Amino acid sequence: MFDHLLVLDIAGGAIRRVDLDGTVTTVVAETGSAPDGIAHDPAGDRIWWTLMGRPRRGDDGADFTDRNGSLRSARTDGSDVTTVLPDGAITTGKQLDLADGHLYWSDREGGRVTRSTVDGHDVTDLVTRPRDPETGLVDIGDQCVGVAVDVAARHLYWTQKGPAKGDAGRIFRAGLDIPAGETAENRSDIETVWSDLPEPIDLWLDAASSTLYWTDRGAAPYGNTLNSAPVPAVGEHGVEPTILAKDFAEAIGLAVDAEAGVAYVTALDGTVRAVPTRAGAPGERVLATIPGSAFTGIVGIPARTEQS
Repeated sequence: MFDHLLVLDIAGGAIRRVDLDGTVTTVVAETGSAPDGIAHDPAGDRIWWTLMGRPRRGDDGADFTDRNGSLRSARTDGSDVTTVLPDGAITTGKQLDLADGHLYWSDREGGRVTRSTVDGHDVTDLVTRPRDPETGLVDIGDQCVGVAVDVAARHLYWTQKGPAKGDAGRIFRAGLDIPAGETAENRSDIETVWSDLPEPIDLWLDAASSTLYWTDRGAAPYGNTLNSAPVPAVGEHGVEPTILAKDFAEAIGLAVDAEAGVAYVTALDGTVRAVPTRAGAPGERVLATIPGSAFTGIVGIPARTEQS
């Protein structure tokens, strides 16, 4: 079970510790520009986080097409901050997952899903979406955001949220290994497992129950929600998801404590909400709110880490 949570504050460029009683403290005061995805290794007592990088300001708001994202790491208490991948190694680092000794992340404007070792070696694109031959940009419908790994089944899941409030979001699945003779650009094993979603963002896979959870920041009534659905068999499309909670103010990050039966969801209004995922779990509540903050990625830190 989780002892506490670590939450990325994109507005403050910081990592906040949120205790389960709602107490909030700062663990890392300077993460770098626009932190988004965070992962934790209980055995090594370390965290990693992606950075979206420095945006340009345009008529439509922040433009993250410049390739200046990166990947950093620290101990769970915020000490020993190190650069794993330097600025420019990623275009726009989004959700991050740690599985089987590797880091997996989505690169939104880069239109790709990538893997590396935890120390930043063997960087390998697993999925690469097409670019416009004239602009060199990835279409907004092909931008990758969320990511989750099923080590046992050797499957990779990711979201492509589509246009804002566009009801064109999708969740995809492919193998963890590119089929022989194929590439990240042309691999034949990619499946669309959910389509026509409002705007899916971050994923969480509970392999024990074969359940996929995701946040969605699209328009109501189906957007700005926390969703769950059973993982479909290979070759099958997912069933209509169950909405576990709604009315978030731009839902982003997601961490599920399967043992406790609670999901923790962050939103861009600086809130962390606890949502029951099964009968008998504690009721839904706002765990913490920090005015002026904007929360993105979140990860749960189990109690045993504190004792190691």
